[in-house]
This record gives sequence, C-alpha cells and structure tokens, in this order.
Amino acid sequence: MIHQTPINEFLSLAGQYPVLDVRSPGEYAHAHIPGAHSLPLFSDEERKVVGTAYKQQGREVAIKIGLDYFGVKMRPMVEAVEAIVMAHSGPGNKCVLVHCWRGGMRSAGVAWLLDLYGFKVHVLAGGYKAFRNCMLQQFERPLLLKVVGGYTGSGKTEVLKELEKSGQQIIDLEGIASHRGSAFGGIGIAPQPTQEMFENKLGMALYGIADATQPVWIEDESRRIGTVNIPNVFWERMRQSPVYFLDIPFAERLNYITATYGLLDKEQLIAAIQRIQKRLGGLNAKNAIAHLQADEQKEAFGILLHYYDKYYGQDIEVRSKYLRISRIACDVVDKENYKTLEEKITT
Repeated sequence: MIHQTPINEFLSLAGQYPVLDVRSPGEYAHAHIPGAHSLPLFSDEERKVVGTAYKQQGREVAIKIGLDYFGVKMRPMVEAVEAIVMAHSGPGNKCVLVHCWRGGMRSAGVAWLLDLYGFKVHVLAGGYKAFRNCMLQQFERPLLLKVVGGYTGSGKTEVLKELEKSGQQIIDLEGIASHRGSAFGGIGIAPQPTQEMFENKLGMALYGIADATQPVWIEDESRRIGTVNIPNVFWERMRQSPVYFLDIPFAERLNYITATYGLLDKEQLIAAIQRIQKRLGGLNAKNAIAHLQADEQKEAFGILLHYYDKYYGQDIEVRSKYLRISRIACDVVDKENYKTLEEKITT
C-alpha cells in the first residue's frame, strides 16, 4: 500500500522506519535528510541522460529510457531494501519511507516496486524540496535562546552537554558543524558537512525542540564555524539573546587548551597558524610556529589565546551595550560549571 505523506507525518514516522532517498548519489552526497539511506534509482550519469531526453524529446521518451535503467535494478533494489529494513527494524517490519526531489516519477517508480513486493510505502509529498522548506522554517521559530559564552578554552561545549544531561534543551552547533570553532577546530575530527547539509542537521535539531516555552541553551559562536555559516535569521536571534559568560582565569584556560590541542598533529597546527597569520600578525605567527617546532606547546597556545581573547572581548563589549551579559566567575575549566550557571539563572 502506498501513502502520500505530508512532511510532519513523514518526519514523525522517520523515527520508527527507514528513510530511502532515491535521488542520484550526487544529490544525496550534497545534502539529504539526516539518517536517510541512499537508494538511487539512477546514477548521476543516468539521471543526466533521462533529464536531457525529457527536455529535448519529451516525457514518454524519457520514461522509456528510465525503464531501461530501472528494469535491471529491480531485484537488487528490493534485496537492498530488505537488508536496510532488517538492520533498522528487525524481522516483521514491512514499512518504509521513500522520497525523491519533488515527489515525482522517481519516488513513484520505486514506491510501485516496493508496494508490489509487499512493503507498506510512505512517499513524502513534495519530496526533498518539502523537507528543505520545512527545515528553513525552523530557523524562524521563536525559541527562548540562552547563550553560553566565555573566552576560548572555557569548556563551553562540555558545560552545554552537562546542561543537556540535567534535563535542559540544547543545540550543539559545533557538533552539528563537526568543527570546534577556531582555526584549529577541524583537526582530528570528521570532515564538515556541506552548507546545505549543515542547515538540514541544524533544522532537524530545532525541529526536535519539544517545548518552545522553555529555554534552549546554545554556545556562543561566530557566524562562521569552519567552512559553514549559521543561517542569518537564526544568527540574529542568537545575537539578541542573553549571554551567560563563564569568566575563567587565563592560566586555567591555557592549561585546558594545551591539554586539548597539544597532542594534535604538529604540521596541521602550523598550517592552521599560517592560515590566520595575517590577522594574528606576522611576528606572533612566527613565534607561535617556532614554539611548536621546539615542542613548547604551552608558549605557542599562549600567543594564540591572547589573540582569540582580544577579538572575542571586543565582540562582548559591543554586545554589552544593548544586551545583558551575565558574568559567572569560575575558578577552573570544568564541566561542573554548569551547576554554577544553573544557580545563576534560578536566583
């Protein structure tokens, strides 16, 4: 049985059943519904051939060409779906969710095949395009953001995770972006998503906020996190939201940064310094690199920490003219600082 399913119901069902993205591999690689499985009806080249035929020779010719490609894939496709369903839900489940770009012929063709085989199929009405529109709308949700601020090395991400464990609602921008937010933030972690995929992941995180009347904690970030940008409308809401600034001594933050980044690949650290040497200053960059080469990590990171403190301090000063900045004194960098923060907001 095939059901045309609107986006909100589709996303609700996605928590229970596998999502099958039947667009081409290139479309999927660019961006997709988080958690969806790639089950392409056509390869990138086949999609191009069918699309060209549609434009130049008409719909019926394009469908015939598409059927030539589809025919030999039917059995492998059914078997692939069986394996996905088994891994996702175990034996007994026969329900799958399918989508293409607009909810047109590609999803219809795959849905017909899976329905014929005995699956219960939900096709996303409007396709991936409907999902994208839904995600873009999430950035405008009137959420009550509370921003965890602090100079570099304050352990803000760890505090955010502890807030989540204590029952608070959070959005982990650095986790979604796969980047720690500094020039060194991409070293040693998974590659960043594309801009569109970052927006999809962020949109889903916002979509999952259950109670819009309760605070949502988020880390203070620059507009740009590595290679991706926070969407403008959401960025502006962040900039207008109250900041809870973890005020931690420089020496403690330097110890934390040295322990966190000191074991990373030296050549990658040097390359990161070279990328920001214009802003850092030629002499500072030269000295920081020299310290790294001499295995004097603490001295190198001290130079860098002064640089980041300067620019973040200027930004906080500007915002303090129109925004409440609550400074929270903390002696050390520690995930337990979340307790001090929670005490601050309840008094």
